Amino acid sequence: MVIYQGHVEDGFARLTDVDLGRQLSTVFVNQGESLLTLLLGNLEHLINHKHQLFTYLKLLGVEVTSRDLYHFRG
Repeated sequence: MVIYQGHVEDGFARLTDVDLGRQLSTVFVNQGESLLTLLLGNLEHLINHKHQLFTYLKLLGVEVTSRDLYHFRG
């Protein structure tokens, strides 16, 4: 699945502060966590797994660059 930068920007443009502050019940926090907290947590989780994948590929001798893992594009 390919997610284009424009799709992410369009999605965030549709969110308001009220949306991001909305509390959602989760398995770990029954009283709820804000949507913003959940989105940031998912982003961090994705970055960690991507970093692990790049590390494993490098250990196997595959030439990869991890520069894009830590740079935001504007």
